[in-house]
Formats: sequence, structure tokens, C-alpha cells
Amino acid sequence: MARIYAFRPYRYSEKAGPPEHLLTQPYDKITAAMRTQYLGLSPHNLVRIILGEPASTDTPADNVYTRAAAHLNDWIASGILARDADPGVFPYFQEFTVPDTGERLVRKGFIALGAVEDYAAGVVHRHEQTLSGPKQDRLQLLRHTHAHFGQIFMLYPDPPGAVDKMLDEAASSRPLTEVCDEYGAIHRMWKIADVQRIQQLMADKKLLIADGHHRYETALAFRNESPGLAGADRVMMTFVNMHSAGLKILATHRLVSGVNAEGFPHSAAEDFQVDEVDSPARLQQAWRDRPDRSIIGAAIGSRLFTMESRSARGELDVRVLHDRILGKALGIGDEAVRDERHIRYIRGLDAALEEVRGGSAQIAFLLKPTSVEQVAATSFAGGVMPQKSTDFYPKLLSGLTIYRLG
Repeated sequence: MARIYAFRPYRYSEKAGPPEHLLTQPYDKITAAMRTQYLGLSPHNLVRIILGEPASTDTPADNVYTRAAAHLNDWIASGILARDADPGVFPYFQEFTVPDTGERLVRKGFIALGAVEDYAAGVVHRHEQTLSGPKQDRLQLLRHTHAHFGQIFMLYPDPPGAVDKMLDEAASSRPLTEVCDEYGAIHRMWKIADVQRIQQLMADKKLLIADGHHRYETALAFRNESPGLAGADRVMMTFVNMHSAGLKILATHRLVSGVNAEGFPHSAAEDFQVDEVDSPARLQQAWRDRPDRSIIGAAIGSRLFTMESRSARGELDVRVLHDRILGKALGIGDEAVRDERHIRYIRGLDAALEEVRGGSAQIAFLLKPTSVEQVAATSFAGGVMPQKSTDFYPKLLSGLTIYRLG
């Protein structure tokens, strides 16, 4: 079902400088401070294209999108970006340390083009809803540059790991690119010229979007509005086996402020067994001891509680939190969640606890990570999960390969 294509990407040449000065995190993970840092690293850092700085003097003829297109054209003309002579697919390995646990893992995937498919075709499956604002921004960038700079993160089921064996063979040679990012993850990329075997192995696979829902739906919209443009029906993807030992999802905890929480968490006793525990380790032990139960941590000041659902078995913890705690107990509805009113998101158990102990948040809700199996079951059944249900770590670097349409 999955249609995979080799391609001839544009890549940074040696003339551009070291890759750690050029490549970036995905656009939606770049803060204002990160953008400033990227801008200072190199005049050719990709942030100038994917997240340019707006100016008060911007006009329809001169704005972040027109400047992005100009940078791309200039860098190609000057040899900063050079197109591969021959097509291929690109094994992409990420070696990283798991936050909170210190475990060292390698996530293995490959970069290629994938067909842009309507969800109704049953090939590509989503697990999140999208927002219109980010899609409009990415669509404007795509309209002006006719290029994709980052990859959609796609999962596919391959329990025997047949594709991974091919990637391991390619990875026995020296990588084309090797770079350590600002989080200490090491990114390595190779090239496979003979792609027919990978295409055969992938042909019967269903695909699940792990990260990049907004960019995928942007590619869908652009394909539909550009039927005559060669290549608009394909988008750049990184494909990762969902059964890979290196695939890791981190928990995204919730910080809540500005709500009426009088009597909480005991006010939720109708739906939850509420117990106070003396340390985060006790919460983590409860997660391990009762993996089939929905157990959510609630930190208020220096106190920590476990909230075990009286009814939910096998239900997603994040859905229990949003429906029965945020919505029912605290009055934070779906619209407020979408607008991020009263709620912030944070990675790392210790970081979440520090926020609430220091008074920067009223309540910290602590979640165990969603499993890949839960994501797949929800997605392949046609369902979607609440916002920020998954945090696939680490992120895919942008700028390793650039796919220009036409």
C-alpha cells in the first residue's frame, strides 16, 4: 500500500560549512531564543528559510516567504546547496540518551519520498487533530519555495525487521553526514542507490504519522491546488519501524494554572481513588505495578498524589486526564485546551515538579508515556488522540535532505 520513491535531494555542500552550523530542529520546535542562536551560527543556517524573521516593513512582495524563496535560489546558484547526481534513499540513524532514564539507544530509519495519500485511502493514518494556523503558514512557505526541508516522521509495521537489516548493511560504511545536535543526539546519514528491494518490502505497509501532521496536511492541500506541478504528489518522509528497539515516546506532562481547584484532588473521588505518596518514585512504581490501570500523578505545591481511575482499564491515560480531570473536575474544556488557556506542556518529570514547587504552576499532572501500541491501535482504528499525547524523541533534523518539486 505504501508507495516509496528514491529522489535526488539538495544537500549542503562542504562550501556551506560544518553541518552543526546549518541544520535545525523542526520549525515548530524552534523557540525565539533558538532562532537567534541559529542565525548567529551561519548566514546559511536553514532557519532563514523555514522560520525567517518577520519585519514591520513586510509587504506582499517582500516578506518571510519571499525572502525564504530568495535564499533557497541564491544558495543553489552559489553552490551552498548541491543536488545529488543520482537518486537514492538515505538511511538515517539517531543515537541518543533517553531523558529521565539515561538509557542510550539508536533509532534507525530511512529518508525517501512517499506518495501524498488522502486519509480515506487507508494508507496513511493520523493520530492527532491539526490546527489551521500552522498549516496556513507552512502552505505559504511551500507555495513560495516549492520545496520540503524537513521530513514527515512515519511509522510502519515490520516485526521481523527486514528493512532494518538493509539499513544496518548500509550503515557499515562511512556516513555522508554526521552531526551532534544541541540535545546531544548524534545524527548519521548514508545513501542506498539500489532501492527496489526496499520498495518491495514497504509495498504492503500501512503508515502512521508520528510527527508532522500539519506538514503532511499542508502537502495534501498543495497537491490538490497544484495538479500540474511535477512532484507535488510526493513529500519527504523518514520511515521508522514501529517495532524498532530504538523507538521511544516520552511523556508530555500538563501544567495547569488559574483554575478553581478548591478541594482538589479529593473532589474527584467519585471517579478516582486518590492517595498521597511521599516521592515521585512511588508514582513510577505504581505505573510499573499496575500497567493496565489508568494512574495519573497530581502535584500541588510540595504534595504529590496518585489518581487511579475507578473505571478505566486499557483507556489512554491522557484521554482520562482530559475528559475526567481537566474537563469534569477543573472545567477546562476542549476549546480552552486548544487555545492553551490554563494549560502548558512540559517534558520531564523533575522539570514538571520543579514548576509546581516553585509556584510557576498551580497543578502538575504527570503521565506515563503513551506506548507505540496504543498509538497504532488508536490510529489504525480511525481515531485521534488529545493534543500533545506523544513526544517522539529525538526529533528529526531539518536540512539533511531538501526535496525541491519539479
